[in-house]
Amino acid sequence: MNAIITVVGTDKVGIIARVSAFLAERNINIEDISQTVLSGNFVMMMMVDLPAGKADLETIKIDIASLGESMNVSISIMHERVFSAMHRI
Repeated sequence: MNAIITVVGTDKVGIIARVSAFLAERNINIEDISQTVLSGNFVMMMMVDLPAGKADLETIKIDIASLGESMNVSISIMHERVFSAMHRI
């Protein structure tokens, strides 16, 4: 199952490292990643592959939001189909 992760907040050292470590600990593979810094604001989007039958999206949502709070950034995850439907013109 593919999901989209977004990270938004003030740029600081270690954001990518901590998010990547969080995903690796849960055997979640990063399929694609894009990040930029605009006027000191960090913005990252990732497409990830959640292992079939092993990843509970609701639990991951709670845990990744808590990780974001600990870093003072906003992190969210949603199923790829939901993301696509929300951003369809």
